[in-house]
Amino acid sequence: MKINGCEAFVTGGAGGIGTPLVAALAARGARRIYAADLPSPLTNAAFPEGVEPLALDVTDEAAVQRAAEQCTGVTLVINNAAIVAWEGVMSAPTLATARTVFEINYWGCLHVARAFAPVLARNGGGAIANVLSEVARVNAPFCGSYSASKAAVWSATQCMRAELAAQGTHVLAVFPSSTDTPMVAGFGGEKQPPEAVAEGICDALEEGVEDVCIGAHSLYTEALMRNDPKAGEHEFGAMLPGADAIPD
Repeated sequence: MKINGCEAFVTGGAGGIGTPLVAALAARGARRIYAADLPSPLTNAAFPEGVEPLALDVTDEAAVQRAAEQCTGVTLVINNAAIVAWEGVMSAPTLATARTVFEINYWGCLHVARAFAPVLARNGGGAIANVLSEVARVNAPFCGSYSASKAAVWSATQCMRAELAAQGTHVLAVFPSSTDTPMVAGFGGEKQPPEAVAEGICDALEEGVEDVCIGAHSLYTEALMRNDPKAGEHEFGAMLPGADAIPD
């Protein structure tokens, strides 16, 4: 995937990873970039010249379809929109928040991919990048529904990759470790700058890889789950909901 000259559509485009991602695409010569997000984040965002902000709720399937009909030249789709909930799946008072997490993280990703797949096909195939998380590989109970939603997107990403191969669409799964964004402001421990994630996504797209870990802990998690998945489950399983689960 050559970013120079491409036309990109980025969800969560005004978010913590989204803003530097849009900037990185612009710096690498993207011809046009649609930065899609909810109206409030878009109002407060500063984008490079030539970026087109687009108000969009990814949970609104009809609105996503209209966006695809409007943005007919897109050759790169980056599903970056997501939210996190700091609760387990059993200890949460209700499942309302978990449902919202899945509506945005999972169903929103599918809405966008399904709407734009025909656009990509008409434009030569292009690429889709789905921004997941290292906890897509193993559940971290202090954000149990978030982990589960990202695992579901990882599974769907593999399905997208298989189904869209015939039309020449490259599908990238991105596994960042903890990133210094407002979404994880309450999370302790080491965090990488969002600019590093943005550059890592762009590098992976241009290199044509299918899966990329960005950040030292994501690489650690990948190796752990490959070499001893049960040990990985037990290690992350100790991170139970509550303040003690999140190290300072």
